[in-house]
Amino acid sequence: MSYELNALLATADLLDVVAAEVPTAQVARLAQGLALIPMTDRLHGVLNVPGDRTEPGFTRFPAGFGRRLEAWSQAGAIAYVEADFFGGTGTQQAAVWLHGRIELGPLRIEEDEQRPAEGTPISQALRRLGATVTEGRFDEFDAVGLGARRHSADWVRG
Repeated sequence: MSYELNALLATADLLDVVAAEVPTAQVARLAQGLALIPMTDRLHGVLNVPGDRTEPGFTRFPAGFGRRLEAWSQAGAIAYVEADFFGGTGTQQAAVWLHGRIELGPLRIEEDEQRPAEGTPISQALRRLGATVTEGRFDEFDAVGLGARRHSADWVRG
């Protein structure tokens, strides 16, 4: 079974501001006051600035998107995450922007690497956004509900 995620993560309030600025973006609520905007192919195309810089360490980071993340992070921490798993193995990348710069990462874990003691890249990013592990949950990823859908596009309405 596969799992794929390419998304922005932040507080619901911050992502509502992002969605107001970029109408193609659709906000999906998570637990603990957080939300995500799935980076669909359509949104990727809207945000991509051909010829502009990309962020090293990411597979699907739109060119020029770092400038937007720098601007949005003036209002609060915002994370960009990628995950691609099949049969329990895969890769994960994450970075968190705050006050106009990268505060965490980019972090990456490859399919053959052990899970770091401090948690996976996405769990570390979620922790920076304020997520906590709640009773009965494995990690921050599980606690906010990121496992509820298997693919980024599944988070989008209609």
